[in-house]
Amino acid sequence: AHDFRSTSGDSEDTELRFVTCQSLWNQIKSETEQIQEDLNKQLLDNLVGFLSRSHSEFQEKTTEWTCRMKFREIPAAALVLGVNVTDHDLTFRGLSDVLQDNITPYVALLEAKDCPSIKNLIQKLMGQLMSCDVDVDSLEDEDYVQVSQNRIRCSMSSLINWYESVIKKTDSETPSKKRNSASRHWDSPPVVVIFKDMESFTTKVLQDFIVISSQHIHELPLVLIFGIATSPMIIHRLLPHSVSSLLCIELFQSVSCKEHLSAIIDKLLLTSQFPFKLGEKVLQVLINIFLYHDFSVQNFIKGFQLSVVEHFYSQPLSVLCCQLEDVKKRVNSLSHDQCENIRRLPSFRRYVEKQESGKQIDLLTNDTFLKEETEKLLEDLHVYHENYVSILRCLHVFTSSLPKYPLGKQIRELHCACLENRVWETEEYESSLQLARMLNKTDLVTMLQQCVEILMSSSGKEFDKTIDKLKEFLTQFQNLEAEASQERDVSVSSQKELQKKTDLYHLQKTLLELKESRRSKKLTKFEMLRFEVVDSIDSLVRKYLVPADTKTLHEIMYFNTATVLRGHLNAAPRTALHTALNNPHWYLKNQALKCDGGGISNKAPDICIVYKLHLECGRLINLVDWLEAFSTVVMAAEEPNADAASSDQVDDIIHARFIRAVSELELLGFIKPSKQKTDHVARLTWGGC
Repeated sequence: AHDFRSTSGDSEDTELRFVTCQSLWNQIKSETEQIQEDLNKQLLDNLVGFLSRSHSEFQEKTTEWTCRMKFREIPAAALVLGVNVTDHDLTFRGLSDVLQDNITPYVALLEAKDCPSIKNLIQKLMGQLMSCDVDVDSLEDEDYVQVSQNRIRCSMSSLINWYESVIKKTDSETPSKKRNSASRHWDSPPVVVIFKDMESFTTKVLQDFIVISSQHIHELPLVLIFGIATSPMIIHRLLPHSVSSLLCIELFQSVSCKEHLSAIIDKLLLTSQFPFKLGEKVLQVLINIFLYHDFSVQNFIKGFQLSVVEHFYSQPLSVLCCQLEDVKKRVNSLSHDQCENIRRLPSFRRYVEKQESGKQIDLLTNDTFLKEETEKLLEDLHVYHENYVSILRCLHVFTSSLPKYPLGKQIRELHCACLENRVWETEEYESSLQLARMLNKTDLVTMLQQCVEILMSSSGKEFDKTIDKLKEFLTQFQNLEAEASQERDVSVSSQKELQKKTDLYHLQKTLLELKESRRSKKLTKFEMLRFEVVDSIDSLVRKYLVPADTKTLHEIMYFNTATVLRGHLNAAPRTALHTALNNPHWYLKNQALKCDGGGISNKAPDICIVYKLHLECGRLINLVDWLEAFSTVVMAAEEPNADAASSDQVDDIIHARFIRAVSELELLGFIKPSKQKTDHVARLTWGGC
């Protein structure tokens, strides 16, 4: 991204900021990889179990495998990964590593773009299994692959012969080598072929490969894994019944991309482990790109990485975005210029305005006093993060159990609402409280128990009284059960007394008293206790879930420049292309290319000159006039040459340069040949960028 060292003249702590940024991102990268591994563990375990069952049947020649051989069925796993195609590579790499480390060294990953025909597919398959590089273009007219010093014909029989020779070689190894190999791989390990993008493969290629493989399944323990982005039904759409019946298919489903994103946000943002935070606008930009563009978790992580780099590059005080134990050391090492940067922060200026006049003078003039105050404020900011996350989780326990999800079902939606403004002032929060006041006792007790667990696991020291209060609520709910059973006994006895009263006057009087008591009915003890619980949670929300942008020095830890991030992530290729061709100095930074007043520099690349000339033309462009204008611009700074031969040579060179530039412009889609006039081209783009 940016080169931090290029700004050494503007900042004294550039090197430290760069090291801090690099260290932080390494930690984040390690955490995201661990999350990916944890989420895929169940899926990989299931796939390993599937391979184990298929392989044991092949080795033992069980009845089921005999039946499969009779019907020529190939074990196949349909792996549904979802439409987030950009994340699939990471999953397949993890799957390939697990298989090669623990099961079989013979794993091939095939992509549709490399396998336009069955010949190319077999070439790629054999090339990967035999650990040799295969160039499809160079082998277009050949049916051989080069292995060591030998050329092997690309066919299924050659693959079987190679597999049998490898197995025999393994069996003839010394016992010690065999033990080491057996500890990692199975005996007669299966050959696993992974089709990474099944939907992109042509039907004929898949059909031919499956039919050919099924005829040799008794000789080669082949297992197929189909990577599917849409639906398992694609197998039956691509393959006719006569071919799909040759597969023994088992379905596997990966974790959804939304669950993956929730895990990423939970582990990276809703934690005090990392001091860097995303502001509400930036987080919303990343989530919107995820939800409305590609569902790609990897692209979300790249956007997060870009935010980290941009924050440390553009914010001189990001050197203080560190762990709590390092705050004191870094604050004390601040220079006078950095102290001035702190005084310029909008949040700090608001903080100064609220102080008494004597303290204001010290904060604005005394660097030592400023450093002491900055240290306290940063410590308060770290404490705020810890408390914020704990109470946010408690609030999510309540809101996620409500029937209509006014504040959203996912914790990321609740987090965005809290970052945006005071959540307790929103209509969604008010409706959530109203719904919470109608919860039954079982749900309330369960939620309170979860909140107690969350607060007890928190490192915050302010929640001891809150935990005691919540435990007291739980005790009161238990006492209510005993009282409720007694009240039921009393009501039964009163009904029996009422039945004994046979006198009409006394009976009517008693019924009227009961009716009047129901009209002026007071809240029950349970209802009063339920109101107390909801009010207690409400008070915690108002105290701890204040928006981050109200905290002093939040600019040091929060990146909230959404426009910069949006400019990096939301590509505008036409604008970039127009800028590059119309003003090459913008990208090349060459002073010779700089021209004022919309002129055309003869030092510019040929395509830039041709492009600027074509902007001055109408719908149809005369190639002869265009060439003359191009030649005039190119020859503007050159002296006229009297030698006719050399002049003709120069004209030929200019003509060739013009033809190449026009061809490049046509390739980019700015012009096309015209059928109306043979010596004209039609212009395709209009309007400014």
